[in-house]
Amino acid sequence: MPARHAYSPLEAGTPDFAAPAGGGPVGGLGMIQIIRYHSSPVGPYDEMLVVPGSYAWERDGPDGRAERGRNPRISRIYVSQKQTCYNGRINWSCPKHLARFEWQTGAHGAVSVQVFPHDTAGDASEASPSAEPFFRASFRPVSYAPAFPFATRWLDYLGFNTTVVMPPLPQGRGSQGELPGTDYWCSFVPNQYSRNTRVGWFDMAQQPASSAGDDDDDKPFDNFWPGLGRWQLGFKMENAEVIFDHPLEIWANSTKPRPRL
Repeated sequence: MPARHAYSPLEAGTPDFAAPAGGGPVGGLGMIQIIRYHSSPVGPYDEMLVVPGSYAWERDGPDGRAERGRNPRISRIYVSQKQTCYNGRINWSCPKHLARFEWQTGAHGAVSVQVFPHDTAGDASEASPSAEPFFRASFRPVSYAPAFPFATRWLDYLGFNTTVVMPPLPQGRGSQGELPGTDYWCSFVPNQYSRNTRVGWFDMAQQPASSAGDDDDDKPFDNFWPGLGRWQLGFKMENAEVIFDHPLEIWANSTKPRPRL
């Protein structure tokens, strides 16, 4: 996956985040989430996050020996409000950036969204959203499938590790002071639960950007992610509870290279 797509420009240009020592992508369960927070400690806001899969990480243990693990990582995340952008970066080392979200609702539970980031317009201060969407998708529920309860913590019983581990963040030059950096790693478990979850199809087709040049690196992927088909089966969790507790662990950044046999 090209770094320009997996990460926001700020984080893509920072090796401690995009390519930390002892870490790299190792596959596993990936996902794209779009969340509409109707209420939160900082008010309502929209959010899009990308988890490409799990990443390896390494740290010094209490006895000086290396500890290693593999956990999901949020590589890119957009929110529509500056307070949650700031808090997410400080509290969980989540690489949040601002974006404008456009929604359209249709009949029978259908919904569409477009995400216009502030960090893809070429302005380091990220003062305004791009004229071109970074992401678009439409969801239509399967009419004959009944709604059911679902909790993300149940994935642990199926063998999936839902503990997220995040590396330190670089500081940006956000026009609203919304891009603080961190100097630590942290782990946390996001929990989501809905009594009314619907299965349906996501249309992932991306419209070519009018500003795209002849260079293939400037062109969006047809279905947002390399190798992803246009139609993807997914879930819509209605009236869900989303809980981000305090980090399970916080530890100092260490980029000291280790010999490998």
